[in-house]
Amino acid sequence: MSLDKIKYHLNEIDKITKSMDLGDIFSYSKVKEVLTAAELGHSVPKNFAGADGITPDGAGVEYKSTIQKTIQATYNGISVQPTWEEQKKYLINEKIGKYKYHYHARFEGSKIVEMWMLTGEDVLELVLPRLKKAYKSVKSKKDPRLGITLSQKWIKLKGKKII
Repeated sequence: MSLDKIKYHLNEIDKITKSMDLGDIFSYSKVKEVLTAAELGHSVPKNFAGADGITPDGAGVEYKSTIQKTIQATYNGISVQPTWEEQKKYLINEKIGKYKYHYHARFEGSKIVEMWMLTGEDVLELVLPRLKKAYKSVKSKKDPRLGITLSQKWIKLKGKKII
């Protein structure tokens, strides 16, 4: 297959997603969000802020994806609040707990080979203690934002396997 053929198809995909007002499909993990939403029967929001997917009943959900050999999920770039109490409130109400369901997908190319669903409450239970520890030192770091990776162990501990 020639590069011209790949270029043609990528341009067509770009046209389709722009006509659907989905923005730049090649930015961030948008293409993986579209693939995840299609697999789950969800729709994709038109903007980059907020929910990654929308369930048929209108609820926003969070998607995380990886191309690693084992499932994992990274929550990074979390804004730091002035106090831990404010941080916890932000994590619960605005960042993680805001979404009832979090879907973690492992990709091989464009194919989802593994997917797990966790509730927002389960994710909070797993990340809050670790983020509290990280919060104490984050302001002295070069990048003063919080981040955490959920390992395969943690995802499988609380998650429900979808694929």
